[in-house]
Amino acid sequence: MVPKLILVRHGQSLWNLEDRFTGWVDVPLTPQGREEAKAAGLKLKGVQIDVAYTSALTRAQNTLQLILESMGVEVPTIRDQALNERHYGDLQGLNKARTAEKFGADQVKIWRRSFDVPPPNGEALKNTAERTLPFFERCILGDIAQGKNVLVVAHGNSNRSIVMALDKLTKEEVLELNLGTAVPLVYDLDTEGNVLSKEIL
Repeated sequence: MVPKLILVRHGQSLWNLEDRFTGWVDVPLTPQGREEAKAAGLKLKGVQIDVAYTSALTRAQNTLQLILESMGVEVPTIRDQALNERHYGDLQGLNKARTAEKFGADQVKIWRRSFDVPPPNGEALKNTAERTLPFFERCILGDIAQGKNVLVVAHGNSNRSIVMALDKLTKEEVLELNLGTAVPLVYDLDTEGNVLSKEIL
């Protein structure tokens, strides 16, 4: 059996709905986000999961819990802040449109979409990758090397950094990568962590 890696961004959160920068603020799922998580679980029903990983933030943890409940399974779960969302620093909690009015749309686009320019007191995607990828390579690919199927429920930017590594995206290409809420990405990997196939459910 070829090991599977399944990456899922959490379901819609309250601040996704309100179009606010969330980052490390612990914001709950919306009712829609809960439904998205349950639907993801139904799409994955019948797939064997040996171990699950999630972040230190409850929106990811709750999404994982709802996915596993929908699948009708219980699996060992590891939580680590290495998988947390990108830290948006001084932008956390601010409405994105109002932030654009205050700092200028071009500046906000640079903060949101450049690879290596962080917002004030926050992380760029480069910084997120620098904490997410060593954990991914050490722990998650360690399980893949043992032939385990792994489910990772995390965040837009922590998952983007993992997809960037798996799909060998350039720092320009990753800026165009958008991951929908609670959409499972299913990779078949070899035990070295090389991608054999990829499917979006």
